[in-house]
Amino acid sequence: MRWLVTGTAGFIGFHVARRLLAEGHRVVGADNFNDYYDVALKRARHAQLEALPGYEGLTVELARAEEVETLFALGPFDGVCHLAAQAGVRYSLVNPFAYEQANLAAFLCILEACRHAKTPRLVYASSSSVYGGNRKLPFAETDPVDHPVSLYAATKKANELMAHTYTHLFGLPTVGLRFFTVYGPWGRPDMAAWLFTDALLRGEPIRVFNHGRMSRDFTYIDDIVEGVVAAMTKPDLDPYEIFNLGHHRPENLLGFIRKIADALGVEPRMEMCPMQPGDVEATYADIGRARAKLGFAPRTPLAEGIPAFIRWFRDYHGR
Repeated sequence: MRWLVTGTAGFIGFHVARRLLAEGHRVVGADNFNDYYDVALKRARHAQLEALPGYEGLTVELARAEEVETLFALGPFDGVCHLAAQAGVRYSLVNPFAYEQANLAAFLCILEACRHAKTPRLVYASSSSVYGGNRKLPFAETDPVDHPVSLYAATKKANELMAHTYTHLFGLPTVGLRFFTVYGPWGRPDMAAWLFTDALLRGEPIRVFNHGRMSRDFTYIDDIVEGVVAAMTKPDLDPYEIFNLGHHRPENLLGFIRKIADALGVEPRMEMCPMQPGDVEATYADIGRARAKLGFAPRTPLAEGIPAFIRWFRDYHGR
């Protein structure tokens, strides 16, 4: 099959494209290679994809309708997987307009292009951040998501509403995926696993927010990819779908740091800090719906995922 995947120079997009190519599909990948973090890392991911048969990568600014129209002219596509976005809760506090362009304007351009191309299915990235400060755990797709605590979360909730409108008005099948704290090889430098590993290897203290009273549903990238590909290919989904993709096993932040430190063979030094604006104390995914409809069954425990990430991290940095 032939797929369009956006954000292929990014963490999840890179892994999804690589998985599709390994299965013999053809992939057109799009990314704008912005400088939110080290562009060299994005180029390195993209170089891996460009070395594989069946891949065509393009530099595209998805917030510009004319560039997206040109991209879709390379179709038809059997489906579109839109993973390009401006990530990061804390960055949204200092550069909100980046989220307007990358998460709202770009998504509207994708929706319009899919509508006119009669795309069979659009799969797109949402986020566990849409649950905001909900206290009921685990988070289920039927829980209210009307009180985001960051602009990033608000844009992801807006994406779900925009998708619902296009499904309702134009019959565009859409699947939104609420990702829960993804980690693994080729991850982002602003993610916890990267930040903690880097600090520990440098002998620097780790900044621990909310004085360590936080937990996250850390989910290994290979498990996430299984869920994304299932959302792209499973038959008989409803026209409008939302799924949680998480490990269904929250980990205390201090325990997560300890596991990384033990894998590195070092003793962590920690600087306890207050809760940051936009953060939440806990995330925990109810994956019953994804299990039933997508066959989603995450298998990678932290005991396997953390060493795999560290091996990649050392190799990538020569450390």
